[in-house]
Amino acid sequence: MTTDDEAEAFLDQDLSGLDLTAFTPLTWEAEPKTARVNMRLPAPLMEAVRARAAERGIPYQRLIREAIERTVRR
Repeated sequence: MTTDDEAEAFLDQDLSGLDLTAFTPLTWEAEPKTARVNMRLPAPLMEAVRARAAERGIPYQRLIREAIERTVRR
């Protein structure tokens, strides 16, 4: 799933017969967001971030948060 609409459609079905062992928890969405980060980016990079987020149907801040979490997990 790459968009919120796809996730909603997935949840609208009967999930009782699905094997959910392959799913990974999304810890970044469960944690309260209490810290703030401010940064300056080159305009082309910000445009690319917004475009990629739009392709996935998510807010650009979520895309940035995902990238940070992936980097920290490595």
